[in-house]
Amino acid sequence: MSLTRPPAAPAATPLDEHRERNADDAAARDIQARIEEAGVEFVYYQTVSLTGRVLGKVVPARHLRRNLERGVNMHRTVMADFQVTRSGDLLGGGPEAAEFTALPDLDTFAVLPWDRTVARFLCRTYEPDHLPEVGGRPLAADARGNLRRVHAAFTERTGLHLRSGCEPEMTWTGPGLEVFVRPGTSPAYHADCLELMRPIYQKVIRYAQELGLDMIEGDYEDPGQLELNWGFDHADRTADRLVTYRQICRQVARELGVTASFMPKPATGMMGNGCHHNLSVWRGEENVLADPAVRELHLTETGRHVLGGILAHAAGSMAVMGQTVNSYKRYWDAGQFAPAQINWGMDNKTCTVRLSANGRLEDKLPDAAVNPYLSHAVLIAAIADGLDNAIDPGPPHAGSSYDGDESGFGPLPLTLREALDAFVGDRVVRSAMPEEMAALFLALKSDEWARFCGAVTDWEREMYTEAIP
Repeated sequence: MSLTRPPAAPAATPLDEHRERNADDAAARDIQARIEEAGVEFVYYQTVSLTGRVLGKVVPARHLRRNLERGVNMHRTVMADFQVTRSGDLLGGGPEAAEFTALPDLDTFAVLPWDRTVARFLCRTYEPDHLPEVGGRPLAADARGNLRRVHAAFTERTGLHLRSGCEPEMTWTGPGLEVFVRPGTSPAYHADCLELMRPIYQKVIRYAQELGLDMIEGDYEDPGQLELNWGFDHADRTADRLVTYRQICRQVARELGVTASFMPKPATGMMGNGCHHNLSVWRGEENVLADPAVRELHLTETGRHVLGGILAHAAGSMAVMGQTVNSYKRYWDAGQFAPAQINWGMDNKTCTVRLSANGRLEDKLPDAAVNPYLSHAVLIAAIADGLDNAIDPGPPHAGSSYDGDESGFGPLPLTLREALDAFVGDRVVRSAMPEEMAALFLALKSDEWARFCGAVTDWEREMYTEAIP
């Protein structure tokens, strides 16, 4: 007599595990209570594309329980912005490609302060259940989910985690925002210019505080350029907050009838819009970059290796830190405090990385258009390599980096094409992404470069329309 064993239950997938967390009755009841208290009628289920655009669906709030466990589905090519290449190919999958499942993270629930009938979740995305072999796995093109995995793996291996704070510079234009600037001077920190922006900063700060951003300070820096900062935190949360901040600014612009732009270089001769990442690396509640017994500016040996990794992979990371054609105009316009060489300095604002305070490194490469999930994942990979190989950053640069004295880490890529070539050649940077994501990012940005090369610009018309005879 033979006994037939019942088939083994399939192993739980990451999608199954996420669903199980969302099925927790107490957590679901808490969110339901918040929805009822605020009078929420609609919920956005949002994720973020490779370029940093916010994607999503809206669902009536009465379907909360269903969506907590089943999520929402979207076509996978939205992760590449539904971009069609110059040759007509849809990037990220064809018309028959399977949709992905976006499942909300419960801790990101928030009621929109400008309309309390609407709330939102941020989601992580997965391959749909029905696909053989890959069903239930994380979607390779999900930058937000990838950062969480990269960061968790780094912490598990080293016992360290990355904390960061961003400086989101941006440009506001519209009626009543024009300023007079005396030749040879700057309106930076001018209180009267800040007062001109009062209706803007008041709304932005109030909305941001209601959405969980600990707003700390802000200033006016160039015509129309406003920078408002919030407190530093775990890098995963900082990335979420930067995406939220951008949405807040877009909403405020709609309400006030002005334009809010995160374009990296709005015009020649004016400041570019950066998004400097201020970084610290922690073991528990100990910042390993600094020795609390030393008062003057310094880095611990661990801190030097962290910095060495960032510098060693600065060129390879440029395509992520400056992901648009326009990003590189910020580096060509010398003297605007954008870095010119791959170097570091003691509170030197012309360097790629500035030791701005004990325990804090300021990476000046990221610009206003950066996808923060990609930038932080790449930084973690670079830091890990610096620690693993004890990379020496060399001595700090003294004086202006614009003097042409190159450091041992070489020059920065100065076009998107050069940056993409450096990205291809940097194994460590590419390791911060699944292979499919890295390939899709490269295809997406290579197509952008090709489109730019084929476009006729205002500069060309000005230079050549009537140049001959």
